[in-house]
Amino acid sequence: MLNKGYFLLVILLLNGVLPAAAQDRVREVRALLEQRDREIKKLLGDQDTFTEAQREQLKAVINDGIDFKAMGKAALGKHWNDLTPAQQQAFVSVFADIIRTHSLADLAVYRAEVIYNDIDVTGDSAYVNTTTRYKDIETSVAYVLGYHDSRWWLQDIILDDVSTTDGYARSFQSVIRKKGFDALMQSLYKRRDKALASG
Repeated sequence: MLNKGYFLLVILLLNGVLPAAAQDRVREVRALLEQRDREIKKLLGDQDTFTEAQREQLKAVINDGIDFKAMGKAALGKHWNDLTPAQQQAFVSVFADIIRTHSLADLAVYRAEVIYNDIDVTGDSAYVNTTTRYKDIETSVAYVLGYHDSRWWLQDIILDDVSTTDGYARSFQSVIRKKGFDALMQSLYKRRDKALASG
């Protein structure tokens, strides 16, 4: 029969292992974001203008690790399940193109100093609260991440308590309710083509 000493040992082991594992995941998330920040800043250097090749490099680093499918699914909400797999794929593709292009709209934001205030990891979800400081202006920036396919993925960026995904959701779902999914896609294709044309 198992005695109290056995259960005490199990409790002590769990109390030692679980916090350590949780701390490992916190360090993993922070390391991912810090590495991304270093790579972007290295590419930016002290330049003000960039070649097309350099801009493509920046676009790749900035957007690597963004879970466009998760963001797109959240942005469409209940409408996501009404779509065929082909429609979902087409939506995620154009949605990702728009985000990638817009990510280069203001490169100065990536020069900001990043202060990590708090990182909370629960299961396969993480919430990172940071403050960025650029030219004496502070901005609250939070990241929502999810873990799958053996890595962490960015699923939302929240600037001064305003969710990027929620912003898309209000716009996209309003169009679908009023005009339908096809109208939304036409609008997104036009937005993407305009963004690409402007550089």
